[in-house]
Amino acid sequence: MSVLVVGSIALDDIETPFGKREGILGGSASYFSIAASNFTGVKIVAVVGEDFPDDHLKMFESYNINLHGVKKAQGKTFRWQGRYGYDLNEPLTLGTYLNVFETFDPVIPDDYSQEDYVFLANIDPELQLNVLDQVKAPKVVALDTMNYWIENKPLELKKVLERVNVLIVNDSETRELAKEPRITRAARIVMDMGPEVLIVKRGEYGALLFSRDGIFWAPSYPLEEVVDPTGAGDSFAGGFMGYIAGNEIQDIVGFKKAVVHGSVIASFTVEDFSVDRLVLLKKEEIETRYQAFLKLSNLD
Repeated sequence: MSVLVVGSIALDDIETPFGKREGILGGSASYFSIAASNFTGVKIVAVVGEDFPDDHLKMFESYNINLHGVKKAQGKTFRWQGRYGYDLNEPLTLGTYLNVFETFDPVIPDDYSQEDYVFLANIDPELQLNVLDQVKAPKVVALDTMNYWIENKPLELKKVLERVNVLIVNDSETRELAKEPRITRAARIVMDMGPEVLIVKRGEYGALLFSRDGIFWAPSYPLEEVVDPTGAGDSFAGGFMGYIAGNEIQDIVGFKKAVVHGSVIASFTVEDFSVDRLVLLKKEEIETRYQAFLKLSNLD
């Protein structure tokens, strides 16, 4: 079983207290797909420009990632430039250049349209609705969004929320969407909008899963070194959805395990720039850290 992701593929220029990299692979679909490939096959719908390196495309394919839905358009690839200080939770955006992504109109290939597991990465809610109209009858649809869409396209976003099973956002996005400062009450309001499950990413404080059955908390892994937090949230989503698709999960117990696996994958992502740590990841490392995660909250 594979998972379909619709999102961005980018080239990033990133500076952190631990180094600087230019023209490195970025974008939500990039992090998501490589993370998810640890558990299942992946199909991407995205757009790149003429300047996008062929080596990156070959790397995707080497990880069982289907690129039939990736189009190369005339122009330059979406580019993000950012800088992090020692507070790695707050990046400073130096430049956002949409380039070919500005006119991105996702077309789902026929051989993608019957996927059971779909992830709508952080793009315009109107495009997310367009994607949902093209897929047949997915079993689990997960969604990411951001404050910009919550503020500027609330009606379109609410239409999307009515049609998804899982929403994956952070603390501030949850509160803004619900217009409620208290996170537990905000979660209930958001789930009343449509999603059966709400996952709140909390960075170094782990992740919360809200459902009608209650609240589940997965801690973050206490890393000694964080090099680049870019893509951690998308890697989390990739680990989560990849685990669900790979094991054909649709129940809340499986979702809880998937949250921990998402946290495991994200904890590796931040150990290096771009996807450099993810492409070196081995199954044994994932299992070892998964067991370490379980011990963090275990009472002997």
